[in-house]
Amino acid sequence: MNASATTSMPRALTAEHRQRLMRIAREVAFPEGTRLFEEGGRADRFWIIRTGTVDLDMRVPGRRAAVIDSLGHNELVGWSWLFPPYTWHLGAETASPLRAFEFDANAVREICQEDPEFGRTIARWVGEVVAHRLQAARIRLLDLYGPHGSGPRL
Repeated sequence: MNASATTSMPRALTAEHRQRLMRIAREVAFPEGTRLFEEGGRADRFWIIRTGTVDLDMRVPGRRAAVIDSLGHNELVGWSWLFPPYTWHLGAETASPLRAFEFDANAVREICQEDPEFGRTIARWVGEVVAHRLQAARIRLLDLYGPHGSGPRL
């Protein structure tokens, strides 16, 4: 499933909204193996990947965390910052050296409140990301733990 076809930031936001969001971006870099966040932790920031990859994972009782999805260039890392109670629903770890734009969640939520059109655009984008991630999690968990995987791929 190619998430970037529908959920990447440049395709989801107008040029004006991208520029507005990027004005508050901070460039960051992380080495491979860095935990960006843990499931259940406070979601106070998010990232858009410039280079590298991030694996999203989910705790599975009695087993190692299951990698649900891998994210790459222009993809959003973290959506829990937009929805109360602002706690991460998954974990995330860099699978390769990562360069990204980091955003303060409070600052973005304030802009969304001040500019309803911007807020709707951000909410729609993040909603599309959430829908994709839920489908990816379903398929991956069926592959890992279902009696016959997720079934034949069409």
